[in-house]
Parts: sequence; C-alpha cells; structure tokens
Amino acid sequence: MIDADEPDHGACLDALERLALPLVTTWPAFTEAMYLIVKAGGARGHQALWRLVGTGRLEITDLSPSAIKRTERLIDQYADTPMDLADATLVASAEELRQRRIFTLDNDFDVYRLHGRQRFERIPLP
Repeated sequence: MIDADEPDHGACLDALERLALPLVTTWPAFTEAMYLIVKAGGARGHQALWRLVGTGRLEITDLSPSAIKRTERLIDQYADTPMDLADATLVASAEELRQRRIFTLDNDFDVYRLHGRQRFERIPLP
C-alpha cells in the first residue's frame, strides 16, 4: 500500500478502505516490511511505514510466551514451505487474537492454516 509501483497498489488501497483500523502486525513482520520497503522506496518508504504506526493505523503487538512457542512449532510444521519468522508470528498472533483476515500479498497464507485447520481470508485477493 506504500509502494505506488507495486502492481497490486490499487487493490491494496481499495481493500484498506474496507478494513477496520488499526491493522495489527508483529515486530518480525514490521522489520521485514521495513527491509522490503527500503528496497522499493528508500527513506520515504520508512517514513511512510512509521507514519502508519504514529497515526495509530498500524499497531505492533508483542508476542505472548504461548505465541512464541507456537511460532517455533509453526516454523517446524511448515518447514517444507518454508515459513519464515515473520509469517509464523503473524499466524500465531492471528490464532491468539481469533482473526482469520490477513492483509497481505504473500500467497503462502493460502497454504497456512489457523490451528492447523482453518484457512485465512487473504485481503486483497489476487
């Protein structure tokens, strides 16, 4: 939603208008986003991402001890995908927060399952 050169930029902005704010993420996912956005938008991308946090539109949640343990199990469970730390923390947090909807372009979330059974509702859809 920050990178205007991203092919799905418009779809992300449209979807964002229909989502309740704040969006919630984890520190590992935020760190990954910072890394990716600097490649696309440099310092302006960093500033835009921090602005989302500063304005309360994006909240960074801490991981509970049980979410940390769940993260480790998820990385093992999806080793063949493979699942990275950021994705695992998002799945573990979604399970704790009882959220099925995830705002991402990452199609790995079409493979991941909440509690091993329930599919994510990925927004925006491809």
